[in-house]
Amino acid sequence: QVQLVESGGGLVQAGGSLRLSCAASGIAFTFYRMAWYRQVPGRQRELVAAITSGGSTNYADSVRGRFTISRDNGQNTVYLQMNGLKPEDAAVYYCNAQIGSNSPDWGQGTQVTVSS
Repeated sequence: QVQLVESGGGLVQAGGSLRLSCAASGIAFTFYRMAWYRQVPGRQRELVAAITSGGSTNYADSVRGRFTISRDNGQNTVYLQMNGLKPEDAAVYYCNAQIGSNSPDWGQGTQVTVSS
């Protein structure tokens, strides 16, 4: 059974940093594209950053240069380093795992709150 467990969210002042982690189990992690999405109430879930099995990354324009996604295949974990946080970055952040055209798996989410 696939499990994605996010951690690292919390309250931070604007300009601060947080590091999110997502520990995966039940999947052949190395072969999966991993991604972070975020969602605020009343809005669609949006892609923040993704990293392929080969290590290629892409970012939403709104976070490029401030956020960094990385993965540790030995630990089956994907990270999101978030620097220079802004109030508009506040959301529930979700970990996503996908391989091929299969339906993606999701974690339960972790709340990020940014005070101005």
